[in-house]
Amino acid sequence: MTNVAVIYYSSTGNVHQLAEAAATAAEKAGGEVRLRRVAEIAPDSVIAATPDWAKHVEQTKDIPVAALEDIEWADVVLIGTPTRFGLPASQIKQFIDTTGGLWFQGKTVNKVCSSFTSTSSTHGGQESTILALNNTFYHWGAIIVPPGFADPVQFLPGNGNPYGASSVSANAAANVNPENLSAVEFQARRAVEIATALKTGWAAAAV
Repeated sequence: MTNVAVIYYSSTGNVHQLAEAAATAAEKAGGEVRLRRVAEIAPDSVIAATPDWAKHVEQTKDIPVAALEDIEWADVVLIGTPTRFGLPASQIKQFIDTTGGLWFQGKTVNKVCSSFTSTSSTHGGQESTILALNNTFYHWGAIIVPPGFADPVQFLPGNGNPYGASSVSANAAANVNPENLSAVEFQARRAVEIATALKTGWAAAAV
């Protein structure tokens, strides 16, 4: 079994929809999946001032919060984040910054990693957010598996980002294009397939 951790942050539900689609696809591909949200660190007053944000926090309160053990357990780590000025959201960054101990012990090496995002506008920082997030994976010694253009789904009008699946919310809550959901499903399947092949090959080589 290939262990898959889908770890995400979402304020109004768009990245959450992508994460759920990724988790479902990873499970169908044969993975044992943990869907995890990172802890919310924004002040309650800020969240309450945005009804869609407050609603999403309430709706997803029962999803387990990501822990370092989820990273250690996983063979595949899929991370999703909205963009914040072309960068990953601070909530995701805060969680990533706690992984130093795992990194120091070599427990992030050779994990298959991939990332996805959502922005409010078409040119709102999708690629730069994913590339910035991937810097973490270089330091981890992980194996980055992007979707590339390895499947026809990538050529649909709403897709085309070879770095990772991405959606445009147009500032609407839970507003992911079905084409984008298909793209992240492919991305998750690809990551599971690559990780499974690597595990099989390493196991055979060790015999």
